[in-house]
Amino acid sequence: MSSPLLEVRELTMQFGGLLALRSLEFDVHAGEIRGLIGPNGAGKTTFFNCVTGVYKPTGGGVLVEGRSIVGRKPHQITRLGMARTFQNIRLFANMTALENVMVGIDAHHRTSVVGAITRPPRTRREEREAVEQAHELLRHVGIGRLASHVSKNLSYGDQRRVEIARALGTQPKLLLLDEPAAGMNPSEKASLMQLIRRIRDDGVTILLIEHDMKVVMGICEHVVVIDFGQKIAEGVPEFVRNDPSVIEAYLGSGAAGKASGGDV
Repeated sequence: MSSPLLEVRELTMQFGGLLALRSLEFDVHAGEIRGLIGPNGAGKTTFFNCVTGVYKPTGGGVLVEGRSIVGRKPHQITRLGMARTFQNIRLFANMTALENVMVGIDAHHRTSVVGAITRPPRTRREEREAVEQAHELLRHVGIGRLASHVSKNLSYGDQRRVEIARALGTQPKLLLLDEPAAGMNPSEKASLMQLIRRIRDDGVTILLIEHDMKVVMGICEHVVVIDFGQKIAEGVPEFVRNDPSVIEAYLGSGAAGKASGGDV
């Protein structure tokens, strides 16, 4: 197997007396759709915040293509090829879907402040290309017709798609999705699963936090389970679903002896 795209080594995050992540370790390889699951409060979003520069870990390391990203700013990590969505949608509510996606595309623009004011030919060309790319990304996620719609007026599912399109606009190698199926109906979830597979097939590796186990089992090839900030299981979905420690973490003490694999 090739070298990991993402390497997590003894990652630890402590907030005062609360140990949110405890020596967490796993790898993500290029071309994977990998799931990161666990009960509420297990530390999943804290992990995303640590690897994207929102928090600086109190211990351990994170490497992207062999380069440490601990201590780097979020925009620096984005330029290294990592993008994310959020558990609570974070769009610019009064901007159109197109404008939101252009914010992501701007991460790789070279226009300076002076250039933005004087608008030389190169700046105007970048702007035209950004508009074209944003339209294409919205079509790619299935909402091209909504480009001119103000984001706050879109349905919840379509707002999720705008957020994914904006993340893709940063040209990521690794896309972190934080509960993308939350609030979606079954039809929207099925469509989302197809989209995630298509994004992976286009060459973007996926690390997915998700509570809907049908989504996890339906698209993830490998799953990492954490509880109280530490890894308790890792493997292919079917193996993880039948792991007694996973069943107990989700259903409570004593459940492992009673529940079947399909209950998790």
